[in-house]
Amino acid sequence: MTNPVTTTQQSGAIPAQPGPREVMGMTDDVIPGAAPRGQSGRVQATEAVLPGLGSSVESGPWQAPGGVIPGAGPSGKPGSRPTVKLREANPDDPPRYAPEWLELREPADAAARAHELLDPLRIRLANLPGKSGGVVIHDLGCGTGSMGRWLAPRLDGAQHWILHDRDPYLLHFAAVSSPRSAADGSRVSVETRRGDVARLTPDALQGASLVTASALLDVLTREEIDTFAAACAGAGCPALLTLSVAGRVELTPSHPLDAEIAQAFNDHQRRGGLLGPDAVTAAAEAFSEHGATVRLHPSPWRLGPEQAALTEQWLRGWVGAAVEERPELRAEADVYLTNRLAACAAGELRVLVHHVDLLALSRPAGGAS
Repeated sequence: MTNPVTTTQQSGAIPAQPGPREVMGMTDDVIPGAAPRGQSGRVQATEAVLPGLGSSVESGPWQAPGGVIPGAGPSGKPGSRPTVKLREANPDDPPRYAPEWLELREPADAAARAHELLDPLRIRLANLPGKSGGVVIHDLGCGTGSMGRWLAPRLDGAQHWILHDRDPYLLHFAAVSSPRSAADGSRVSVETRRGDVARLTPDALQGASLVTASALLDVLTREEIDTFAAACAGAGCPALLTLSVAGRVELTPSHPLDAEIAQAFNDHQRRGGLLGPDAVTAAAEAFSEHGATVRLHPSPWRLGPEQAALTEQWLRGWVGAAVEERPELRAEADVYLTNRLAACAAGELRVLVHHVDLLALSRPAGGAS
């Protein structure tokens, strides 16, 4: 029987450090030291950082300086480092995200995440067995660590974050920019693990108190989501999965081409068996089938004149993906995007990008409530 879906180790803190933009001048063939000498905390970073991978996007107004990865935001300057990949892939595949894009979207992500899911999460964490030594939080596809910067200061008690990503460059910055302390002043420590977050097992989550991720579900397949839900259920830990795309976008003022671009973008998101805008529903079903209580809450981006830089890059990626999916839209899309970018620059465009946050409360290991 499934539950209904409700909509509604180590010690020491890592000091805050500059983000990717401030240190883009570092060489590509080394990983900087994980923590400055004399500072406490543990950071593990392995394997060399690879040079950037290029992308081939045809010219057009959707191509920002430095190139655009359709649907994923700007790829950064030529020579910038690759970013998160969720599974083994061809070395020539472009990165899914770029550091500059992750940095640009972080304030909008923080404003959008559903605070309404925090109280039930706090209650569960407070009642976990064996919590006296603090909680262990696995952050999957952590990128530059925005989830930890948002969540750690909102939870009480000692926390040890285990950051998972495929890019050692991003792992380094996620670690060194992690918060120093929890909401009540308790210590926050961190370690990193480079690997494939789409093939988790209960053993990999042994001892986990919580699993988190942002903008992850929509780039997984149904099989990977089922595996993920099974792993969390097997480990008896809750999961907070934020900012999954919902497939709906509202632009003000509206335009007759809005719906067609949105549909083409959604189809692009489903390429290769990925779930895209269907992912949050599939995840809710999968966690429910494994006995978890699931809560869903909207978490839309609200983009206005103050977020013009993010809106511009989002527009380029959004339209670029739609054109890649439906090349016959290119002529109309050129004009459409040129006009939309002009309205954005003039402060006349507002965009609502719908996302959904999911909290899955699996039964604690051992059957405790």
